[in-house]
Amino acid sequence: MFDARVLAFTGIAAILTLTPGADTMLVVRSALVRGRRAGLLTVLGIGSGLFIHATLSALGLSVVLVRSARAFELVKLAGALYLVFLGVQAIRSAARGAPVVERPADPTGAHRAYVEGLLTNVLNPKVAIFYLAFLPQFIGASDPVLAKSILLASIHFVEGLVWLSLVTLFVARLRPVLAQPRVQRALESVTGLVFIAFGVKLAVSRR
Repeated sequence: MFDARVLAFTGIAAILTLTPGADTMLVVRSALVRGRRAGLLTVLGIGSGLFIHATLSALGLSVVLVRSARAFELVKLAGALYLVFLGVQAIRSAARGAPVVERPADPTGAHRAYVEGLLTNVLNPKVAIFYLAFLPQFIGASDPVLAKSILLASIHFVEGLVWLSLVTLFVARLRPVLAQPRVQRALESVTGLVFIAFGVKLAVSRR
């Protein structure tokens, strides 16, 4: 199953991975507010979402998002509202003047970081449509569709894991400086506004 199509997909997925978006911003905020472990768990949650998209695409369920305008709008609205929710949370944290810093050993904080990453990716209809539009182009007529889809998602997952983990480690190293109350309030405010902007952009975007 490793052929020229896989190499082509690897290059395209790498470009998408390096392009900043809501996933990158979520990882930065998670690493800054909760620490390195939470940032890495957020990365893992984002990566897990890729396998869900790949599976749905292979099973043909993602076709619903393309052929049904109503289904697309509902998923798009859910994703937009979730991004706005994350933005409002960040702004409220900045307004309180006491950022929530989870303890590394706190299982609740770890679960929350993972789920936030997973939902941010799964509720993005653009990702689902990307997988539906691009994956078939890299799957040969004789390839097992589900297995090949999971393989391609695994490549995308590894690329995202490496890149976003590097982002997490970089932010974590700067955390002692960035964690100063005044600086962190400013960063939380900016992050919140960016999340809201991403949410609004998603809400008004077309296919």
